Amino acid sequence: MRIGYKLAAEGYGPTELVEQAVAAERAGFDFVEISDHFHPWLDEQGHSPFAWTVLGAIAARTERLELATGVTCPILRYHPAIIAQAAATLGVLSNGRFTLGLGAGERLNEHVIGRDFPPVRIRHRMLREALEIIRLLWEGGYRSYDGRYLTVSEARVFDLPDPLPPIAVAAGGPAAARLAGELGDGLFATDPDADLVAEFRSAGGTGARYAEVGVAWATDERTAAEAVLETSRWAVTGWPVMSELPNPANFAAATTTVRLEDIYDNFACGPDPKKYLAAAQPYVEAGFDHLVMQNAGPDPFGFLDFYRGEVDAPLRALTPG
Repeated sequence: MRIGYKLAAEGYGPTELVEQAVAAERAGFDFVEISDHFHPWLDEQGHSPFAWTVLGAIAARTERLELATGVTCPILRYHPAIIAQAAATLGVLSNGRFTLGLGAGERLNEHVIGRDFPPVRIRHRMLREALEIIRLLWEGGYRSYDGRYLTVSEARVFDLPDPLPPIAVAAGGPAAARLAGELGDGLFATDPDADLVAEFRSAGGTGARYAEVGVAWATDERTAAEAVLETSRWAVTGWPVMSELPNPANFAAATTTVRLEDIYDNFACGPDPKKYLAAAQPYVEAGFDHLVMQNAGPDPFGFLDFYRGEVDAPLRALTPG
């Protein structure tokens, strides 16, 4: 079992995100994963720095901590050739500590370039082409690709790391999980869904299986839950909503009926380590082996101290059953 810390780029500025990553390394985390957004989910969060710049700074400030995007969409806002170059560069700068997390994206971030946001079936076809392009460019030399949705003309990535970064593909359903098994090196999910793991494995997937666990640390349970309600209530809306709304104002409108009870149902809140273990156990049962602590509490550094002292060892000891 490997344990990661989610860097919530929607909630903190770039300097503090780097400091959180440095503190996460000291706290014993194996890796950090950063969201790659153009907008925050809610205006109350107030931030959304460029994830790739932040990751480069973290690579320079840390020694053993592994890094990951969680996740990048390489089909609209970015062209996959640019992501192939960016990931290769970060692989070099981090001395092989980077994992490229890829997914089909959210309208919230991808519509900003003025292109239509296609339906999910089209986005998955585009993601397949993007994966093929990234793999092709990582073979070295000048490469061209003529796909239905994406093209590359005589492109070459000159600085390639050895080894190349593994690619983890985000999946919210069976089709994406099969794509992760076929063309990816790992699976990325947000729900403790054993069927996703099974589909990933049936398509040939043998690599890391990442999942985010919603938690919120504070010195008392209600303070933690109220912080989630203020800044992270969007997380209870579910993927069909999260992928389709275009702006923070829409998420604010869609979450006006979210209650504290909904937060308690979806996040382990407060200072009791047993709640954190209970929240993680379903993911262990489902077959995930890289758990990401997604802390939505008001004090990230307090959470990191709490994790190091009370959660790290028992969390790593969890087993199915």
